[in-house]
Amino acid sequence: MNDQLPARQPGEKFIQDLFDRIARRYDLLNRIISFHLDTRWRTRAIRAALKPEDRLVLDLGTGTGDLALAAARRINREGKIIGLDISLEMLRLARTKSRKAKCESHPVFVLGSALAPPLKDGLFDVVMTAFVLRNVPDLPRFFLEAYRLLGPGGRLVTLDMFPPAASSFSLLYAFYFYRLVPWIGAGIAGERGAYKYLSDSVKAFEPPESVAQLIRQSGFANVTFQRFLRGAVCLHRAEKPASRQTQV
Repeated sequence: MNDQLPARQPGEKFIQDLFDRIARRYDLLNRIISFHLDTRWRTRAIRAALKPEDRLVLDLGTGTGDLALAAARRINREGKIIGLDISLEMLRLARTKSRKAKCESHPVFVLGSALAPPLKDGLFDVVMTAFVLRNVPDLPRFFLEAYRLLGPGGRLVTLDMFPPAASSFSLLYAFYFYRLVPWIGAGIAGERGAYKYLSDSVKAFEPPESVAQLIRQSGFANVTFQRFLRGAVCLHRAEKPASRQTQV
């Protein structure tokens, strides 16, 4: 069992090693910890992201491929999904799941950093991501890269966990997510430290309003966000302007 935590904001190497370690039990723990709501939230993200005419979609921080595979089931047959992640072990599971999935266009999974994607400018109709932002050491750069990769009029959709606003629910949430979840991670994956980091990353995360402002500062327009589970999960949506003029 690994109880080590980073002393400061973790870098990409820490994140890579952490997700390599927990990859084997990651999907199971997601379902247990979220009471299977994570699949519903991903469905909402896909509906917010995709249009029938989309041809190329990028899932940044694809992990085990859940979001990419959900998109692949909804995109038209001419469309293509690319999933990029820094963890090789997560990608191995994503590729295994893709081979078994029933979809006309199977995603292509690529090893790489979301802070320096090895992909061309303006290539994608959609850039999407789920439960990744809290683990990115440089969010402004992340959003600038997403902006770079999108063509004019392209859409950015992000889904992540946030500390809910103060209420009786937030007290119950704090006890469950900050106290119990690390022990669940210890019991199922043997990784209390990893799941304590993931819980702490939610507690320390920026509020959704601040994330929306970072997205605007990267040049995106029409930035909106939607709260689920009383703000414990938020979906952000934005567009790259069709013209060269940026929004700040």
